[in-house]
Amino acid sequence: MKKKYVQGFTLIEILIVIGIITILAGIVLVAINPARQFRQANNTQRLSNANAILNAIGQYAVDNKGDISGLSLPSTARDIGSSGSDANAVCAKLVPKYITALPSDPDSSAKGVGVTNCGSTYNIGYQVQASTTGQVVVSAPLAKNADTGVVDATLIFVTR
Repeated sequence: MKKKYVQGFTLIEILIVIGIITILAGIVLVAINPARQFRQANNTQRLSNANAILNAIGQYAVDNKGDISGLSLPSTARDIGSSGSDANAVCAKLVPKYITALPSDPDSSAKGVGVTNCGSTYNIGYQVQASTTGQVVVSAPLAKNADTGVVDATLIFVTR
């Protein structure tokens, strides 16, 4: 009497394979961590934007023989925005001659859209200050720690 073998997978084999795939997918998802990747990308964008603003201020200084007093930069860090206490002169003096648009923070209310109209209401999410020695600092107070997601205002700043 011959036994006939049916080819195929048993239910147990299929369940084991599904379990292994699920475990591997979970490990890969934890290793990739999309939220961390987005925070890192946003911080890279913040650093690039802060450099662009500082470069525009540097170009303004070169055109004015090193004098940046026309920008009315505060001695303590202030938001670059349109309200009276902010460093609003930065926009009017820099756009569009030295920078086509003031870049805004990816997490600010403008969501990464640059400001070209300095007469409108805006807050780009970056801060600027000038020391008494003439050193200019542009910072990103909305920067987040890539690992924890906690806002760390001291994380990103560029100085020149």
